[in-house]
Amino acid sequence: MMNELMPTNGMIQVNYEGTQPTVSGRDLHAALEVKTAYKDWFPRMCEYGFIEGQDFCSNLSESTGGRPSTDHMLTIAMAKELCMIQRTEIGRKFRQYFIKVEEAWNTPEMVLHRANEILHRQLQSKIAEISKLGEALAIKDQQIAEMRPKVTYYDVVLQCRDVVPITVIAKDYGWSAKRMNQYLYEKRVQFKQGGKIWILYQKYAEMGYTQTRTFTYDEDRHCDVHTYWTQKGRLFIYNLLKADGILPVIERDGV
Repeated sequence: MMNELMPTNGMIQVNYEGTQPTVSGRDLHAALEVKTAYKDWFPRMCEYGFIEGQDFCSNLSESTGGRPSTDHMLTIAMAKELCMIQRTEIGRKFRQYFIKVEEAWNTPEMVLHRANEILHRQLQSKIAEISKLGEALAIKDQQIAEMRPKVTYYDVVLQCRDVVPITVIAKDYGWSAKRMNQYLYEKRVQFKQGGKIWILYQKYAEMGYTQTRTFTYDEDRHCDVHTYWTQKGRLFIYNLLKADGILPVIERDGV
């Protein structure tokens, strides 16, 4: 697009990729038909007060088999002055050409075009930054989700001070009380006494995992004994199940 808006009838290729148009010092040297070797001619031209980094920059030209030679990218202003210094007809011709390049570069259309290009690059840069930020946030969300199973269930347990029936613990896993009791029985944590109440084996009986409570249920004061689990016992069951790869619903993927 840039080249389409600039003059193209010159014999020296103009580079529009930077912030301002430039030309190769070696191309200009050849076009001006200077007899002195470029390596001697260019330093001599610099004695007119041209400053590297302001009027030109150095770079290595492409190698054709030997060692790469040093070239210089010149601003159009410097190229115009070098043409004038030569005091030749061909120098005058190329100076006029560079004046047209400079004029075209500074037309309102070209200024607007460059401004649009700058805005486009800035927009693309912002889009890339937002994309990276989105990726970073997604990773952070995943890390939080991955860390949550390590603490959430413990938080729930620690927030509760009361003893709970096995039904409540079983519900944490989407199980029934019957299934949970059977699991603890198979793990030899508890056994059923008199076909009614679950009792912990001696190994766990004094660990503070359970409490039994007695309830009367009729006018004759008949009693039932129920086993309740302390929060310490609740965490014991959690660790027991976790060792078998069974997690509470709150810690499962997708929940």
